[in-house]
Amino acid sequence: MADYTIDAVEDAVKLLFLVAQAPGLGVTELSVRAGNTKARTFRMLRTLEKHGLVMRDTRTPLYTLGHHALYLGLAAGSQALLALAAGRVMQQLGMVYGESVQLRIRDGQESLCIARWEHPQHPRLGPRRVGIRRPLHAGAAGKVLLAYAPPHVQEAVMEHTRISFTQATLVSKSSLRHALAKIQGIGYGLSYGEVVPGAVAVAAPVRDGSREVVAVLSVAGPESRITGARMTAVIEAAMMAARDLSEQIGFR
Repeated sequence: MADYTIDAVEDAVKLLFLVAQAPGLGVTELSVRAGNTKARTFRMLRTLEKHGLVMRDTRTPLYTLGHHALYLGLAAGSQALLALAAGRVMQQLGMVYGESVQLRIRDGQESLCIARWEHPQHPRLGPRRVGIRRPLHAGAAGKVLLAYAPPHVQEAVMEHTRISFTQATLVSKSSLRHALAKIQGIGYGLSYGEVVPGAVAVAAPVRDGSREVVAVLSVAGPESRITGARMTAVIEAAMMAARDLSEQIGFR
């Protein structure tokens, strides 16, 4: 199997974990524990310090974790809590309608699946593994995350080339802007074969205590099953489930 790791990054990550496990050490002790020269350890520490992952005491040359490392820890903790809370909600929603349910968050200009529930009797419509990424412009969940993303994220997506998964994928700026405005107006997103031909998806935003959209709950299935009155029912159920999950993580 090919090894795509980068030695310098591995050493920096190892050093970051050393600082986390034993805060308050200096360059000399950290270099010994890391198995690197003092000069190389110092350069890596300065690089980590530049990005806020470690910080140096102004009175003594000792290192502790920086504020950005704290942010990473809080983000990881909140995502794990969100995925855990979503489990029951996703199963209930999926069992009632017999369709796949997943929870996605925004990571830069992509949506990332952090939890999913698959109906045991229905085959998957495309890849549904946890960890699957997708551009924000494609699919119901991605469009909802994009609709509520900061303006600079929206503009970055608009300015980059948008790949087409199917003939229904929204790749033109005008069609995408229209879709985002509609989502902001009605409060949910729809997708008709934008990622997988013949698949329909409904996506509803999940908000935290600050009322920010932090995730999206989506229901997906074949167009033959999600249509007409059943589509209306799925939309209402997805919105209620997203609201339930929002309240569990602090939304009021």
